Amino acid sequence: MSTPRSVAFVGATGGAGTTRLVVETAAVLARTGRDVAVFDAAFATQGLAQYVPGRIDVDATQLLADEDVAPSDALVDLDCALADTPGVESAGSVAVCPAHATFTELAGAKTTDAAERFEAVVRETADAFDRVLVDVPPVAANQHVAATTATDRHALVAPDGQRSADALPRLHDRLADLDADAPGDFVVANRVHEASVVPDPAVAVPESDVVDPTDAPVAGTAGAGAFPAAVLDLATAAFDLDADIDLESRSVTDRLF
Repeated sequence: MSTPRSVAFVGATGGAGTTRLVVETAAVLARTGRDVAVFDAAFATQGLAQYVPGRIDVDATQLLADEDVAPSDALVDLDCALADTPGVESAGSVAVCPAHATFTELAGAKTTDAAERFEAVVRETADAFDRVLVDVPPVAANQHVAATTATDRHALVAPDGQRSADALPRLHDRLADLDADAPGDFVVANRVHEASVVPDPAVAVPESDVVDPTDAPVAGTAGAGAFPAAVLDLATAAFDLDADIDLESRSVTDRLF
């Protein structure tokens, strides 16, 4: 398989923490000099909007329901503070497309036509950006199916606990039923305190000390630490990057290339 350009972060359960991991992973990728786009398929919680200060004029639901709206109209630049990070000589960017809509607008973005447009938008954006990430809750609606079908790989996010461990087989089966399981799919155990209950995770991410969305992302600018290091592992696993990267002492771009 060629290097994946788009990855869906899919929650095994509700409240898995996919939104935070998507934003943090995007920030790490931007630190390597890549331009990254992030799309919100979690219409019920609309958590990605919490990371965008100010007014959201065009959101993900409008993009999917109105063919006259271009992806560039709905993508908002996210300030990751990379320009002030020591050792980062040529930072990339993060642009996000959050859902922030009324119930009526949400309904219009959940149709089969909107799902087909979602697939097209993800693939189109993958040609315009270096990498694309999609925030997906447990797969249960048209837009979730579209997100998993359109992306090259899936990171299955399971918050550490027996409930998530029990839910993972169901998520695997659902992706298989949809013919959406992809080569290189892997499990992420999230908010791990010690040994993870989640079976065979490819990456284990501890709880971040920063919990307020207005203070995130932190992984792209932080030095050594368990959370930034785990997000870096997640980025390398998701996009087959060089894992030998030192966030603390050298430019990530230098180490990658």
